Amino acid sequence: MLRVKVFIRGAVQGVGFRPFVYRLATEMNLTGWVSNTTQGVFIEAQGTKAALDEFVLRLQREKPPRAFIQSLEFSFLDPLAFSSFTIRESEEAG
Repeated sequence: MLRVKVFIRGAVQGVGFRPFVYRLATEMNLTGWVSNTTQGVFIEAQGTKAALDEFVLRLQREKPPRAFIQSLEFSFLDPLAFSSFTIRESEEAG
């Protein structure tokens, strides 16, 4: 079991990206969360290495039609105690 931390920049806000990530993660039986920030979308997902590799690929291949990914950075980390996958509240500009 591993955790992947993903940061996506581009046209990923206001285009249904968080619900897309939620549906994909739950379909793949991953746990973790997705959140919008002023810089982009942050995702932490947990599962097997094979599932996480596929998840990162599918984020790019199956993104919503109006979404544009300028950059996607990810790194693998030790797992945490996530029990489900959730959509977190958007971070307000401050």
